[in-house]
Amino acid sequence: MAKYILFDIDDTLFPSTEFSALARKNALTAMIRLGIDKDHETLSSALKSIIEEKGSNYPKHFDELCARLGVEMPAKYVAAAVAAYHDTKTSIQPFPKVPLTLLKLKEQGYGLFIATNGTSIKQWDKLIRLGIVVYFDRVFVSEDIGRTKDEGFFREVLKRLGAQASDCIMVGDREDIDIAPAKSAGIVTVRILKGRYADVPSKADFVAKAIDELPDILQRL
Repeated sequence: MAKYILFDIDDTLFPSTEFSALARKNALTAMIRLGIDKDHETLSSALKSIIEEKGSNYPKHFDELCARLGVEMPAKYVAAAVAAYHDTKTSIQPFPKVPLTLLKLKEQGYGLFIATNGTSIKQWDKLIRLGIVVYFDRVFVSEDIGRTKDEGFFREVLKRLGAQASDCIMVGDREDIDIAPAKSAGIVTVRILKGRYADVPSKADFVAKAIDELPDILQRL
């Protein structure tokens, strides 16, 4: 019987895709308001290319943006963008049923854990701002594990938990980094159909439209 539940964060516990789009829009708007000599379309297109090349966890997106566009006195524009981006974080919220579902699972005796790609400070920051960090017993981030979420990542998580694969369930939104590698490690998987990958076909053991379906899925195991 499963007793540990592993959760992804982005587009599993909160609408990360929507937040990122809004935060980047606010950042570029702040740069324009400060007087940068570029329009929103130019900035947005260049930023999108940088994110595709460098990844979403690259810490200097806006520095790179200014460098590529030949912006003079880039520091003030980077500062404006970073400030606006972080100001947007004050409005992030988990999906509506997440806190109540996590509480219900804790009351039922499950151990709750995070298994996520990214940098440790950035992922902890999300959990704290979302107000759900108290529900989790441990947080496993790829930066700390030393590898991105592949089969080896999940086997290392099992090792650190002192658990068998049959003890665990992985809940996430992405087939490639949440579902497939967890299944390869022998873990039961639940795919949450949220975010930009919602339409990708799934081989998860269970599929749900929202996280509040999880207690019913657990009863069926």
